Amino acid sequence: MPVTFNKGDLAPDFTLADQAGKKHTLSTYKGEAVVLYFYPRDDTPGCTKQACGFRDNYTELIATGTHLFGISIDSKESHDKFREKYSLPFPLLVDNEASVSKMYGAWGEKVLYGRKSIGMTRCTFIIGPDGRFQKVWKRAQAAKNPESVLKELQST
Repeated sequence: MPVTFNKGDLAPDFTLADQAGKKHTLSTYKGEAVVLYFYPRDDTPGCTKQACGFRDNYTELIATGTHLFGISIDSKESHDKFREKYSLPFPLLVDNEASVSKMYGAWGEKVLYGRKSIGMTRCTFIIGPDGRFQKVWKRAQAAKNPESVLKELQST
């Protein structure tokens, strides 16, 4: 049964390392807003469009007092190359076992061009300073998601 979260639900805590090996634990950001965006693969067209959208809105996003993290199953080496290639100013977290992705309902069966497969669903979560979901995008659109996230953060 797929995991689903609604506004006001408590976000599950986790610890993941970023591209540099630095560990990030969600609960250490309590009191501050956090954006988690789950994406399928480094350096693919949709994922690059989404990451660059977050890069282009990053200054305004962090001005709202928010931390931003991208999460995929790619290796830290892959994340490092992706960040370098596109000058991404935010950490990319390594979820190589897809454990956090499963916990958040971002990993599972999906359909692309009529074919079913198991993998990462592009979804985004805003977690408020209280550790609860403030906004959930279960099927985020790569091109529009960064701007939608920024608008949501600026309206709260």
